[in-house]
Amino acid sequence: MAATIVSPARLPHMPDHKLPHSAPAVRMPAEWEPHSATWLGWPHNPTDWPGKLPVIQWVYGEICRKLAPGETLHILVNSARHKAAARRVLAAVGVPTDRARYLQFPSNRGWTRDTGPIFVRRAASAGEAHGRLAILGVRFNGWAKYPDWRRDAKITVRAARALRLPILPGTVAGRGFVLEGGSIDVNGRGTLLTTEECLLDPKLQVRNPGLSRVEIESALRRFLGVSNILWLGRGISGDDTHGHVDDFCRFVNPRTVVLARETDPRDPNHSVLEENRERLEGMRLEDGGRLEVVRLPMPAPLHFEGLRLPASYANFYIGNAAVLVPTFNDPKDRLALGVLAELFPDRTVAGIHAVDLVLGLGTLHCLTQQQPADLPG
Repeated sequence: MAATIVSPARLPHMPDHKLPHSAPAVRMPAEWEPHSATWLGWPHNPTDWPGKLPVIQWVYGEICRKLAPGETLHILVNSARHKAAARRVLAAVGVPTDRARYLQFPSNRGWTRDTGPIFVRRAASAGEAHGRLAILGVRFNGWAKYPDWRRDAKITVRAARALRLPILPGTVAGRGFVLEGGSIDVNGRGTLLTTEECLLDPKLQVRNPGLSRVEIESALRRFLGVSNILWLGRGISGDDTHGHVDDFCRFVNPRTVVLARETDPRDPNHSVLEENRERLEGMRLEDGGRLEVVRLPMPAPLHFEGLRLPASYANFYIGNAAVLVPTFNDPKDRLALGVLAELFPDRTVAGIHAVDLVLGLGTLHCLTQQQPADLPG
């Protein structure tokens, strides 16, 4: 059956209290739940990695090599030439040809966490054991900062057509709701983490101007099937997204989060992360239980041309067979890998060299987007 494609800009607004009883409930699966694929946009924009683009392609090759044993790779390319370049790298690093699917979706950048499809699972209907997958019809606007985003904004609709999946409406007050995958993290049971800096700041990089906190919370509940929203404060220094939560605090199981920790009181991240720790200690899960908070070290600060880079071990990606962790030639690399290895005993925890990667102001989680597994009906 062909996908039901609806342009997010034209989707009708329907307030929560007026949703018809037939409207399907949804749930955003947690990242550690089984995937059928990981989406990546093959790098091509030289402004993201000045002078480093050839090196970055080999970093992508290593990412793909580590993920391929556990799942298919859906790789976005701009052209046949771009596809050929990606195929050469993956062949050289040993990725089997049947593990990569190339989708010619022209893009502005390769930050697939924010530009790629956000998948949700609809409630099971009569005769189904599991709900079917759908794609959330939210908007992307270049993090409310960069002018070149219009190709990226079309990826959601193109993905739905390629997978023959429906797009679920994502509008509030008659406008397409702007939401980036890196701004949220879920435990798959009804709790969502996000930050006030990213979604509520009324002056800087405003994603959804005019919407109140209550309206934004209502949208997150309706679109992602969550009942419990945990608001953290600010994100880390160097993050050009203005507060993405995936750079410092992540769920690792339904009841546990890792939170980055900066021990140097002179570092601006120290007070920011300690304030977030205090918030987490007073928060509760969807069932009223306490969160377990595990501290994850921060690497030493990295800079490029005077600019602080958002280097953080919290920007890891949870694949089916491996958890990929950014590393920075730092003594704390081992500590971070050890913490995460204890939290993911059923997966290989592997470091990916990210000193060059973070020049683009993001690393592994920013580059990837999980597609939940198709479960039998």
